[in-house]
Amino acid sequence: MRWVFFIVMLGLGSCMRPPSPLHSRLEINLLLDHWHKAAATADEDIFFGSMTQDAIYLGTDKTERWTKSEFENWSKQFFEKDSAWSFTPRDRTIYFSPDGKTAWFEELLDTWMGVCRGSGVLQYTHEGWKLSHYNLALTIDNDKMKEVIKVTQ
Repeated sequence: MRWVFFIVMLGLGSCMRPPSPLHSRLEINLLLDHWHKAAATADEDIFFGSMTQDAIYLGTDKTERWTKSEFENWSKQFFEKDSAWSFTPRDRTIYFSPDGKTAWFEELLDTWMGVCRGSGVLQYTHEGWKLSHYNLALTIDNDKMKEVIKVTQ
């Protein structure tokens, strides 16, 4: 009877074991690509379903720090249209924690604002990889920084 308990517990423990880094990298790339596509096609279910319940989204405005539910409420008006916003990712790099249960990434995005940088953190959950933190940032050439500072102060 102890063997049955041990085998069941071993099996349950392996359910939460993340896949290999190569497989995880593929899953994360798909998740992030679908997440961006969901915004471009105003698919609220996929967009917010790709995030953990306690996810944080940081936008480009200094006031834009939202919990998942705050972000859902704020963006509802955009998801009622054919497209909420359209960011095309490129040059993505993904990193993993030693236990393989946390990943973080950085990516460049082609947007209506020009090239932006997105970065974030993902957690491996019982549902697979989920986005738990995302930061969208404008990219500003260093030689333009003094002009930007004048505008923002």
